[in-house]
Formats: sequence, structure tokens, C-alpha cells
Amino acid sequence: MPGSDLAPLSGKLVVALEQAVAAPFCSSRLADAGARVIKIERKGAGDFARAYDTAANGESAYFTWLNRGKEAVALDIKADEDREILLRMLENADVFVQNLLPGALAKLGLDSASLRERFPRLVTCDITGYGEDGPMRNAKAYDLLVQCESGLASVTGTADGPGRVGVSVCDIATGMTAHAGICEALVGRDRTGKGSGVSVAMFDVMADWMSVPLLYHDYLGKPTPRVGLNHTVICPYGAYECKDGQLVVIAVQHSGEWQRFCEHILGDAALATDPRFHDNTSRIENKPALEVLIKAVFASHDRAEMLKRLDAAGIASGAVNDVATLSGHPQLDRSVIRTPSGEINVPTPPIRRSLGETALGPCPAFDAQGKALRAEFGRCS
Repeated sequence: MPGSDLAPLSGKLVVALEQAVAAPFCSSRLADAGARVIKIERKGAGDFARAYDTAANGESAYFTWLNRGKEAVALDIKADEDREILLRMLENADVFVQNLLPGALAKLGLDSASLRERFPRLVTCDITGYGEDGPMRNAKAYDLLVQCESGLASVTGTADGPGRVGVSVCDIATGMTAHAGICEALVGRDRTGKGSGVSVAMFDVMADWMSVPLLYHDYLGKPTPRVGLNHTVICPYGAYECKDGQLVVIAVQHSGEWQRFCEHILGDAALATDPRFHDNTSRIENKPALEVLIKAVFASHDRAEMLKRLDAAGIASGAVNDVATLSGHPQLDRSVIRTPSGEINVPTPPIRRSLGETALGPCPAFDAQGKALRAEFGRCS
């Protein structure tokens, strides 16, 4: 259960001045681990992700997914009384997470360096779009914009044009990185007794994820082509259409798999040593000829039969599913989140702990714990 003695972050207090996706993703994972997370929202408007949609039984799909297990309070940190409430929270806090524009908190004396000086054990995490310096430090950084600026969109899609990754991958990756940085800082504090600062920029995270295409460009002068459901540098590694029109994706990554693929799937063991196909470099160079052979085999079998054959041969494979199929997938574990509009089912968080599963806390309504938190950390309103 959240906050139980078995939860790894039980007893930790996280104060999150956050909105949208990246920072809430980070703090939600801290809440999943048992931390008490207090979400600070703007008075009046609140986190604008609350109004993204009404897909989850009348609530925002994004907001309910990213804000489970948190307490919510609306503060105007420019007002003296509310700013004092925030400072009293931080006096007791272990972690402070914020994703406002660079420099926004410095005007109020709430920047991370000032807070760590005032509260030496505090771990701070600043999440930005493009970092705290550089020519784009003040640029807006929504997920799709960063997908494009970082070059990710240029290697996503098909030969006809670039494409957006179908989920908010830049936000999610940034939240994951921030979560890791915070956990590292907490470990460091246990050793030194002092807090530290973590700063994570969406652009930097995606630049790191783009390392392989970047290295190909910088050292080989080769662009990374858009190949849809195929791999750019491994063959065969991609999707093929079966007799029933369904797609199966396969991955052949070493010589043993290639030999089994030739013998048991293509039905010709001699292809494994054919000079055109004997190693991955040769297969990439002669990919059109190899594709003809593979497509002919897949086109003669329905997907279910093809998957059985691949499994029997020890070839990595998977069905190309849609979201409807994911919803009923036998491997999908579900958890329940309570929201102001009722319960919703979400995928169970991917971290499995040997000490037991952690129940997910409810998603709060706007300012749901406002009165209680004001009483705890300030004066009753």
C-alpha cells in the first residue's frame, strides 16, 4: 500500500510544482513507490492536462494516468501566504520537483539552488524543455516539437515522410530519466547527509536516445532511413504480411538464428551460406532479393500458423497488434485507479517488487486536499 513500511520510499515527502506530462510522470512513479506526493497546481486553472480530454469516464486520460496517489492543493505562489505554505512543505520535504520555465522561480527566491541552501537535505529536480542555458532555453517544448527538433521524427515513419511516435515519448523518457536521477540523489544523500540538484531537459534526453543515428551520421556520413516496421541495420528484422492480411514481425540477430530461419522457415538450409546472405552486412546489401524469398513464404500461411512455425524454429517473432488487441491481451496486467468520476483500469506499473505489490492511490480532484494541507502547513483558509 502507498506509504506502507514495505514501500521503498515510505516516509519520503515529495513536493511537485508541476503540470502536463514529464514532471507528473516522474512524481507518479515516486508515489507508486510509497512516497507522499503533494501536487501544487495553479489557483483557478490548475494543471492544464486536466482538460486534455474526457476519455477516462469523464476525466482526462492523461491526468488520471499521471496523477494517481497524489494529494492536490491549489496555490498562488506569488502571494505571500501561499508561498509561505509552500516553503513550510519544503522544510519537511525530501524531494522538490518542478517544470516551470527556466528562471520563473528565481524571481520568487524559489529556485532550486536557493532552496537547497535553505534546506540542505532537499533533493531538487528541475525539468525543462531545452535546459537552463543555450539559445533555446526559453522555447516552448511540447512533446511533438521535441520529437521534431531532436531528429526523432526524421527516423520515424516511412519513406514517404516523417512520423510522430504514437505516444508522448519525449515526455515519458524525460520523466523516467528524472525519476532515476532523483533516486540516485536520494541514495547519495543517505551517504553524505546532503541533498543535491538534478536537472533534466527533454531535448538532452532525446539527443541521448538518438545516439545511434547520430553516430552513423558523424562517423559514416550515412543518414538513417525511415523504414516503417523494419530495422535499418539488421536483416531480416521487420514486418511481413501473411496470407490472411495480418502482419508478423520477426527478428533474426545472429548466425544461429539465421541458420534456423533458412532451414525451418525458408525451407532451404543452403541459403545460410549463400554469399549474398551469409552475414548481416551481406543481407542488408542484398535485402531486396532476400525480401522476395521471405514474403513468398509468409504469404502462403495465415498469421496464427506462421507464428507457430516461427516459435517452433526458435525465431523471435510477434504479432503486429492494434490497441483493441492490447486491451484484451493475455499478457496485460491491470490495476484500478479511483478518480472523482469513478474507477478506471490502467496497465499495472512495470516495476514488480519482491516485498509485494503496491496498490495505486486515487487520482485527486482539483484542490482535493487543499483545506487539509493548508491546515497542516499553514493557516486554515
